[in-house]
Amino acid sequence: MDRIAGDLAVELMDTAEALADAAGKVILPYFRQHGLATENKAGGAGFDPVTAADRAAERAMRDLLARLRPNDSILGEEYGTSAGNSGLTWVLDPIDGTRGFMSGTPTWGVLIAVRDAQGPLYGVIDQPYTQERFRGGFGRADFAGPHGAGALGTRDTTGLDQAILFTTFPEVGTPADRAGFDRVAAQARLVRYGMDCYAYALLAAGQIDLVIEAGLQTYDILAPIAVIEAAGGLVTNWEGGPVHDGGRAVAAANPRIHAAALDFLRANG
Repeated sequence: MDRIAGDLAVELMDTAEALADAAGKVILPYFRQHGLATENKAGGAGFDPVTAADRAAERAMRDLLARLRPNDSILGEEYGTSAGNSGLTWVLDPIDGTRGFMSGTPTWGVLIAVRDAQGPLYGVIDQPYTQERFRGGFGRADFAGPHGAGALGTRDTTGLDQAILFTTFPEVGTPADRAGFDRVAAQARLVRYGMDCYAYALLAAGQIDLVIEAGLQTYDILAPIAVIEAAGGLVTNWEGGPVHDGGRAVAAANPRIHAAALDFLRANG
């Protein structure tokens, strides 16, 4: 990606690796431990959990950035925005999928992206418990884990009748959002729920074809955008435009399956 010079690109990739390592080291002692304290950020209007692991992991990443990249801005789920003057922003979700984390499922992950004014430059989806890491950007699209490493690449499925579709919550946002999702789901070969950010990693790895979600924040989607686009897929909003700031997202393995999904999402509004 020619927006960033080679040496700086390497430095940013190395920084992302260090951030993922630091977050995983902090998080793992909390995972599947009895008595994990959970707070509800939504108050009485729903359930939006946060744990000590979320907060400790984001603090660890922020502390590391203060040493390695002190002039960069930071946007994190738990501690908001810290201003910088470099033109680069690190977008951090210390545990994407806290509900899964507190339930003991290994579908959560650490999301790390670095962006400029145009959008994401590089992203990491890291699952510390399974020791899988998915990376994309600066000409790189690869994964590593306990069973090997290799290149990422999306599927070439073209028909919804052959597509595997994932989302995190069956509700998928508003009732209208759910209706749009249901129209796509009715055409798909297989629909699965509850995978959090791991679904995006599977799409980049060529295992599934679509992820459709709503109500996302910037920190939920920037790292998946970088990884999936580097692997050959695309991620937009439900209108086909940029989704860098969150909202309703459709991630697709290729342009044809993306267009097919958009047709059904747009139907009847």
